[in-house]
Amino acid sequence: MNPLITASELAAGTAGPRPPVLLDVRWQLTLAKAAGAAAFDGRAEYAAGHLPGAVFVDLDAELAGPPGSGGRHPLPDVAEFGRVMRRAGVSAGRPVVVYDGGQGWAAARAWWLLRWTGHRDVRVLDGGLAAWTGPLSTEIPAPAEGDFAPEPGAVELLDADGAAALARSGVLLDARAGERYRGDVEPVDRVGGHIPGALSAPTTENVGPDGRLLPADELAARFKGLGAVDAEVGVYCGSGVSGAHEVLALAVAGIPAALYPGSWSEWSADKSRPIATGPAPQ
Repeated sequence: MNPLITASELAAGTAGPRPPVLLDVRWQLTLAKAAGAAAFDGRAEYAAGHLPGAVFVDLDAELAGPPGSGGRHPLPDVAEFGRVMRRAGVSAGRPVVVYDGGQGWAAARAWWLLRWTGHRDVRVLDGGLAAWTGPLSTEIPAPAEGDFAPEPGAVELLDADGAAALARSGVLLDARAGERYRGDVEPVDRVGGHIPGALSAPTTENVGPDGRLLPADELAARFKGLGAVDAEVGVYCGSGVSGAHEVLALAVAGIPAALYPGSWSEWSADKSRPIATGPAPQ
């Protein structure tokens, strides 16, 4: 199944006999402490206007566990994630479409979590809310309870040791901006740099000027140039959010990849873990 859906396809689907469950996952990484700016409020954005019937899901509170030893956005408690999805109307036999404000990172996180926990029919609105040309609604829906029962393990994930091993035996991609990979700056985590052996592959380079993912052949060519051909592939980022977007791009290119959810926020918090800096993998 194509993990993406276009706005026109979604419009047709919502008008059809089997409309998808819609999840609004607007979120963005804010550096409020460093910049003195107000934090982004996805729920307020949702209340101001969302796709008709869409249910808001809070990435920080519902698609991640409390920050700690597992990083800034560790995996959520599976039972609680299931309750959140059922309250949103998610059922095993009904398609799900997730979207965010257009960056795609938060939507990809929801997509990855649903796939990891066994949902077979979940897609991301390509281009997010910005691509939608239909009407918006301020009505807060009250969907019927879904029946989704999460069963983790449907797709592969990595822990810190697995990521370290894959950087030596396969292809480990770092989805963060190049300056964070090199260690030139680190605005969020304890220290800059990257996992030794990882390759810099900013997920922002998977997206065109219109905010949509590049065509599959262009993505495949990009990842082929990074060695992601006939090799085991893994991805990490800062805290497992933008990395999910890179996993989505890889899926569009037809390349399966494992996500390291703890990512750099977990790796760099452990002072016993080695750190590489500069443009070279090692």
